[in-house]
Amino acid sequence: MGNPIITAGKRSGLLILLALASCTSGQVQEKSQQSQAVMEQKQSFDNVLLAEWTGPYGGVPAFDKMSLADLKPAIEKGMALQLAEINAIATNPAAPTFENTIEALEGAGEPLSRALLYYGIWSSNMSSPEFRTIQADLAPQLSEFSSKISQNGKLFERIKTVYENAQKKPLPADQQRVVQLVYESFAMEGADLDAAAKERYAAINKELSSLYTSFANNVLADEEKYVTYLTKDQLSGLPESFVKAAAKAAADRGQEGKYAVTNTRSSMDQFLTYSDERALREKVWNTYYSRADNGDENDNNANIAKILELRNERVKLMGYNNYAEWRLQNRMAKTPEHAMDLMNAVWPAALARVKEEVADMQKVANAEGASIKIAPWDYRYYAEKVRKQKYDLNSEEVKQYLELNNLTQALFFTAGELFNFNFKPVPAGSVPVFHEDVKVWEVTDKTTGEHIGLWYLDAFARQGKRSGAWASPYRSHTTFNGQKTVLASNNSNFIKPAPGEPLLVSWDDATTFFHEFGHALHFLSSNVKYPTLNSGVRDYTEFHSQLLERWLSTDKVINQFLKHHKTGEVIPADLVAKIKKASTFNQGFATTEFLASALMDMKFHLANPEGLDPDQFERETLEALNMPKEIVMRHRSPHFGHVFSGEGYATGYYGYLWADVLTSDAAEAFEEAPGGFYDKNVAAKLVKYLFAPRNSMDPAEAYRLFRGRDAKINALMRDRGFPVPAEQPQSKK
Repeated sequence: MGNPIITAGKRSGLLILLALASCTSGQVQEKSQQSQAVMEQKQSFDNVLLAEWTGPYGGVPAFDKMSLADLKPAIEKGMALQLAEINAIATNPAAPTFENTIEALEGAGEPLSRALLYYGIWSSNMSSPEFRTIQADLAPQLSEFSSKISQNGKLFERIKTVYENAQKKPLPADQQRVVQLVYESFAMEGADLDAAAKERYAAINKELSSLYTSFANNVLADEEKYVTYLTKDQLSGLPESFVKAAAKAAADRGQEGKYAVTNTRSSMDQFLTYSDERALREKVWNTYYSRADNGDENDNNANIAKILELRNERVKLMGYNNYAEWRLQNRMAKTPEHAMDLMNAVWPAALARVKEEVADMQKVANAEGASIKIAPWDYRYYAEKVRKQKYDLNSEEVKQYLELNNLTQALFFTAGELFNFNFKPVPAGSVPVFHEDVKVWEVTDKTTGEHIGLWYLDAFARQGKRSGAWASPYRSHTTFNGQKTVLASNNSNFIKPAPGEPLLVSWDDATTFFHEFGHALHFLSSNVKYPTLNSGVRDYTEFHSQLLERWLSTDKVINQFLKHHKTGEVIPADLVAKIKKASTFNQGFATTEFLASALMDMKFHLANPEGLDPDQFERETLEALNMPKEIVMRHRSPHFGHVFSGEGYATGYYGYLWADVLTSDAAEAFEEAPGGFYDKNVAAKLVKYLFAPRNSMDPAEAYRLFRGRDAKINALMRDRGFPVPAEQPQSKK
């Protein structure tokens, strides 16, 4: 399961900003003198972070010229420019129309959106103490800026007028959808509140923005601060590839001759799976799962409590009962109850499977004379032993056929078969990159040769880069003011191999690689006119990426790209059969660790936050859920960045499961087709209804157009090897 997509338009505390700031510019009809002055002011910029992108491919970010010294001035000037544009739209004496209000908003904020892209790169890929100081200063300013837009009464009255007129006399479908989304986003951000409530709303947002920044930086600080160093006699069981990478990681930190287990999921996961040293497994486990929960200056428990209080107060200003009710109104689930129904339908089956898995592991431990009771730091280690015993499947053997360069070519092949895309490497130096490890490809239409966009890959972990994997659009496709081609990126945290060594990854990591590429394909296949239509519905956008994971295990990918890194031989058919046979293995662990986080997210936001102790609430809630003691939440609350370093996934972490219902159901549409996963007719419908429209139509309706009905939970339960219930909840309309 991949981590959330982070885009220049979806950052903490900037929800309205993101809806308005785009990499496009529109023509504002009946411009006032002030808006003309703004347009003249935008013609040139001394600050490179604000400047229009130049060069090939429709212009590209000037990553080779970005300097932290320019960042704060660029953001501050960009905000001033956009506020002037907003004021021009709000005070336009002409009657509100789609063109002079909504379309004008679609074109506002182009310089700022460019500056925010660089801000996002520093935040996610190249953070440093110097940047974090600037970030802490800018976060409340950006929140205040966002509030000035969302609470502009004159602007909202114009938007409301256009919206009401469109209800009486509908506009063309894409314009109608834009009006609806813009109106709803303003209404959800308190645009209809009275003056006093607006003032408090803005103050809450400002305080939250600082708390989100603090939360994220605390987690990053603990990831950087806590590194476990091993000596040569502590390497028992560890794969050679991990040992070499750990030696390099230690040397990079000035610990030549030692081996570093970094405090990131990719490093922790491998160590816990293979290390024979139980005491060290416990240490690494505790170090990872106690991030930002150590009672020191980076502890996040107080931040969580305050965030929950402020979120609750803010939605109460608008008359909602709780934060979850407010947040889910424009998601596919619509209500917290619907989301909880789905999670509660799967949870008992996951718990039952965990009991079976733990029993199997305990038998192995007993047979080995380990004299232990399975603990959380044992789960991965003994699960691997059970995998070998039950399925004769050795994860390290599988890794020999999963080399990153070959997997990258597998991504390109899949994109070519389904989307008719071709990927060609861009020569080094012809497109600026922010780090030497970043590689770039040009994406074109295989048939016509038409340029679609660029794909950037930042594959390796490094200090200052946040953990996990994600996708970002540097520029989204639009056509309302001339066609803008796509600049898409994928970001991973693979441990960089020693020089001359191949980068071999686990099956899970290969699956995540495909997952995040699914997001990139969603960006690249966009066929919408207006920037707002590129926005995502959180419990829907993960569906596209989760679906693409299925192509990793198709015969065409296996036979062409899963080759031994030394011999070049295709992965043996019997090993593939073992992988497929074991596909439901450990689903108790995978489902339970995820669902525990998703349920905790929802319950945090349904509870009364007054006087809430996050640590106690987490423990009591998990106990009430009968959480197995052998498993911990995938993301414990103090480092649950999806939920507490911003609002994108707050009460939305369930969305991965909601999307997986769609994924399993859609995968069966391919399985039932004559051409299987490469059936041209089903692939065409996939692109037409599920990828190209982005948010230009209601997701539930889009899925019905693809499948002919709503998605059902049956396929999901079958995929995970769980019993299919007699009465299956369906994805709600």
